Amino acid sequence: MGDDKWLATIKEFFEERIAFDKHLGLCIQDIRPGWVRVRLPFKPEFLGDPFRQALHGGVISTVVDAAAGAAALSTLPYGSRCSTVDMRVDYLLPAQPEELVAEATVVRSGNQVAVIDVEVFQGANQRIASGRTVYSLKAATPQ
Repeated sequence: MGDDKWLATIKEFFEERIAFDKHLGLCIQDIRPGWVRVRLPFKPEFLGDPFRQALHGGVISTVVDAAAGAAALSTLPYGSRCSTVDMRVDYLLPAQPEELVAEATVVRSGNQVAVIDVEVFQGANQRIASGRTVYSLKAATPQ
């Protein structure tokens, strides 16, 4: 299977087959080997503090995790799997009640683990969070 078809499969998997991501409305805007851009449209249910009108930190960390997972898979052959081993999220600013955009970049993808950096933005490229993740990799044997 070619890279383009595998990347399309990853996109479909995250948007349609992961029930939680689908429930949230997460969509992959762009995906290339080692890099992903994810968008999450705003929903009022995402507010964590109704007095401040700030998004819940769990929503932000979910976007970090999903973007990083898709980026990790994008470096592997078709049919591979990965799972989160570790994740750190630094919340830089309160997230406003608007869509989130996350960009994930694979720092290193080895035989067993991958390290991915994620930046989360709102509005005109206002960075509201940064994440670093580590994923366990289970590469499929190329056919």
